[in-house]
Amino acid sequence: MNGNLASNQALLQALVPALSAVTGVKCALCVPFPYLAQVQQLLSGSGIGWGAQNVSQHDSGAYTGEVSGSMLVDFGCRYAIVGHSERRTLFGEGSERVAQKYAAALKAGLTPILCVGETLAEREKGATEATVAAQLDAVVERSGAQSFAHAVIAYEPVWAIGTGKTATPEEAQAVHAFIRGRLARSDEDVAANVQVLYGGSVKAANAALLFAMPDIDGGLIGGASLDAEEFSAIVRAASPAA
Repeated sequence: MNGNLASNQALLQALVPALSAVTGVKCALCVPFPYLAQVQQLLSGSGIGWGAQNVSQHDSGAYTGEVSGSMLVDFGCRYAIVGHSERRTLFGEGSERVAQKYAAALKAGLTPILCVGETLAEREKGATEATVAAQLDAVVERSGAQSFAHAVIAYEPVWAIGTGKTATPEEAQAVHAFIRGRLARSDEDVAANVQVLYGGSVKAANAALLFAMPDIDGGLIGGASLDAEEFSAIVRAASPAA
């Protein structure tokens, strides 16, 4: 929940030329609902995609304050984040609600970015894999493993978001490999091709090491995306030419 019209414009005007110069990387910005029209105007034709940070599980109706997938499509959105750790922990969205939102995003023609990850307490008691499996399985049970041919997964260890702590590349890779393996139990081809992003205090300084891991396909960038120079450096680190 950052930004305003003036700061958004300055950020995007710096990002568009910087990111357009990077080859071999898909990039999208997921912004607060009120700024979708501004982002649509400033990013159209740039090659940079855009999306929302949340979406309702409902198509339409008496759900005051909610925003549906079809509304997001009206603003040119391609993506919708579902199940971000802050939605789960601060707003009580459980795995069943997240699975409903994932299904709603797909139905609207959006690409859901499904976030999964464990808290520090869960990691310390050895429950990382069980936690991530339960979050992933809820979506597979509702929408099927094949749906991930049209989705993105983001692993975000909750203990490494905004804390300055980062999972080592090896720690992150182990969970990414687990996610891919869990999905492969249902569909090996989809598991092999799904993009699995890492989202836990990615910075220009650690991006290249993280992206070098075999099962880390990119990043879900939080705070660093508000700094054009830092974010551009992370995107450059993801380029095959880097």
